[in-house]
Amino acid sequence: MIEFKRELPECPVETCLMVMDGKWKPFIIRELLTGKKRFNELQKGVDGISQKVLTSNLKKMVADGLVNRTVYPEVPPRVEYELTTLGKSLSPVIKSMWDWGLNYQNLKSAGSG
Repeated sequence: MIEFKRELPECPVETCLMVMDGKWKPFIIRELLTGKKRFNELQKGVDGISQKVLTSNLKKMVADGLVNRTVYPEVPPRVEYELTTLGKSLSPVIKSMWDWGLNYQNLKSAGSG
């Protein structure tokens, strides 16, 4: 069971937006939907994100129960990130955003909308 440390809004849409806040989390989730990734792989996959911002977002996502962080006892240390079951449950949300964005791009490029 995930222990939430902040009060959640009454509105479920607001709760979703609170958890997915910021510019980068949907892109991080998109990258992790394909499987485990190391930090550098995530940074390469999320164009334009800085190391500091990626670190901050991953910490929040771990705290919110969306991402697992696994540290392997190797030299040099290896750290992998992967979506939890809760994080994976965002797949249809990301897919819907992808589909909507693609439809919007198609409408705009066709000159309608």
